[in-house]
Parts: sequence; C-alpha cells; structure tokens
Amino acid sequence: MQLGELEKQVLQYLWDNEEADAKQVHSVLGKARGNSLNTIQSTLDRLFKKQLLSRTKQGHAFVYRAAVDRDTLIATLITNVTSDFVESGEHSLIAAFSSVSEKLNDDQLDKLEKLIEAQRQLRNK
Repeated sequence: MQLGELEKQVLQYLWDNEEADAKQVHSVLGKARGNSLNTIQSTLDRLFKKQLLSRTKQGHAFVYRAAVDRDTLIATLITNVTSDFVESGEHSLIAAFSSVSEKLNDDQLDKLEKLIEAQRQLRNK
C-alpha cells in the first residue's frame, strides 16, 4: 500500500481530531495546499476504500474517522515494504533497523529498548 502526501496529511489530521467531514478537512488542509473540496472528498474516499478510514452518513455528508491507529499503520507499511526484499530467516531487516537507529537520540534508543524488552516478555508468557 502506498500513500500520497495528501493522504498522509489527512490521516494525521484525523488522528489529531478524531472525526471530520470533507468541509472541515478542506478548511484546514485543502485551502493551505490549494486543493479543491472535490480533491479532499476524493482523498477521503480513497482512504475509506483502502480501509484506513471509517465513515458514517450525517445529513448529506460523510463524517470520517481513522480506522487504524498511527502505530498500526506504520507497522503495516514497514511490513509491506520489507516483505518485498527480505526472505525468511534473512537478517537484512535487522541490519536496516540498525542502520536507521544511528539517527536516533539516546531517549529514542531507550524507548526502543523498552519496546523490545516488552515484546520479549510477551513471547515468554
């Protein structure tokens, strides 16, 4: 699954604001980017079809909510990208994360270490 820049911004907006209709999203994102209301409506519909948003009809408009949380989507995107390049048992994925971790500060590394330890404890249950 690939996401365009506007799709990412719409998702971020809905994670921050819980729900919105196309006019609300347009007033914040569309006008700033120079997008029409129709473009925002199409983007919301695409994200709904990708099952990243849910929607309910309220009057004549749909109200959208994020259907997945941010961390789940990031994990899905990472899995999708890496599955094309990593074979079972291959360690290139670990090497890639190790390379990326060079850019993390000490606080971020500490958080990563705690997450890894929590995963170990879940496996040992």
